[in-house]
Amino acid sequence: MDVLTDIGMTDCKSVAFPLPKGLQLSTDNGDLLDNPDEYKWLIGRLLYVNITRPDISRAIQHLSQFMTVPRKPNWQAALHVLRCLKASPSIGLYFPIVNDFKLTAYYDSDWASCVVTRKSLIGFCIFFGSSLISWKIKKQPTVSKSSAEAEYKAMASTICELSWISYLLHDHQVLVALLVNLKCDNKGASSNSS
Repeated sequence: MDVLTDIGMTDCKSVAFPLPKGLQLSTDNGDLLDNPDEYKWLIGRLLYVNITRPDISRAIQHLSQFMTVPRKPNWQAALHVLRCLKASPSIGLYFPIVNDFKLTAYYDSDWASCVVTRKSLIGFCIFFGSSLISWKIKKQPTVSKSSAEAEYKAMASTICELSWISYLLHDHQVLVALLVNLKCDNKGASSNSS
C-alpha cells in the first residue's frame, strides 16, 4: 500500500492478474520515458515487495529486463502490477505452527518465451509442509532446443535448490523425509526422472 500511496494510485481500479494476457514487451517498442529513474525506482520497490508476494515474481522478472532503457509500455505494465497489488493487499506468505516436515517442489519452464533472445524461462517453488519457503523465476542462460530440454534444465535447477535446502535443514538439525516430491506438468520429463 505504501508503493501505491507514493506513486499516487490509491484510488486506482484493481485487476486480478499481474500482467495483461498476451502482453508483448520489447526493448524497441514504444516511446522512451522522460524520466527513466522513476521506472527504476518503481521496479526496485516491486522487487522488495516480491520478497513476500511470490505471485508477482514472473511479472517483476519480465519488467526488470527493461531497466536500462525503459519505455512507456514498460511503465504501463508496471502500473498494472500495482493495480494487481491493490486487489489483494493482505496476501502474503503463511507459516503455520503445525508442519509435517516434508519437502515438495514444483517446477516448470516456458520454452523460448523471450521474444528477443528466444531463451526459456524456468521457475520453481518449494514447500516445507504447507509453507512456501523458496521460489525462483529466471531466464535460462542458453537457448534450449526443445521444450523437454528446457524442462530438464528447470528440474536440475530445482534439484540444486532442494539439495541446498536439505543441507541447510540438516545443519539446523531439522529432520526431513528423504523422499522429496518433485512435481511438473511435462509428461516426458516426469516419466524419465523417476
